[in-house]
Amino acid sequence: MNGATTARDAGELQQLAERAGRDLEDASAPEILGWAAETFGARFCVTSSMEDAVVAHLASQVFPGVDVVFLDTGYHFPETLGTRDAVAAVLDVRVITLTPRQTVAEQDAEHGPRLHDRDPDRCCALRKVQPLEEGLRGYEAWATGLRREESPTRAGTPVVGWDPRREKVKVSPIARWTQADVDAYITEHGVLTNPLLQDGYTSVGCAPCTRRVQPGEDSRAGRWAGLSKTECGLH
Repeated sequence: MNGATTARDAGELQQLAERAGRDLEDASAPEILGWAAETFGARFCVTSSMEDAVVAHLASQVFPGVDVVFLDTGYHFPETLGTRDAVAAVLDVRVITLTPRQTVAEQDAEHGPRLHDRDPDRCCALRKVQPLEEGLRGYEAWATGLRREESPTRAGTPVVGWDPRREKVKVSPIARWTQADVDAYITEHGVLTNPLLQDGYTSVGCAPCTRRVQPGEDSRAGRWAGLSKTECGLH
């Protein structure tokens, strides 16, 4: 696998992303990931919340040893950390755990306890957005598990797009997949999933800001329940 041998500037990366978004719209997830691996080599990574290992599994098939980046916010369910450890043990990937600049205790001392209740956007910025932006600095492209059917804010997700804030190529290989597609892939390949998905949670984030979903609710209704907030700011 060749990949990039020299760093490319933002203009070249943006052109790559826009062209690939058009050319790969109807491509399969492995084909999209194969393009990313071939184009970026070691400057490509997968990000995972460890809700499941679908994208990490897909990527490991076309790019053995690929970096899988995980954000340990300090607020995760034990099941989420267990899923991360299982992914590292089972898949042919290199799991990289990012942490915020401050521990939860240090953040509480500076901003007051339970910032996630009082100002969830600020909490997400400190514990998710900032660490990810720092952790992605060595990469030109990153893959996510975003899917168009998950929410109205994700309906226009391209399979390959341009992330202007980070000046990186953003790859969403399963953007066109339905939940049925995800479930079928998990069953067919025995993919690791977070145990909380079998316990009433349909979207898993930080423990203080995630609850079980009631019958008939949207799949992301358990995230920041009761607030207008629907995204953490990573996307």
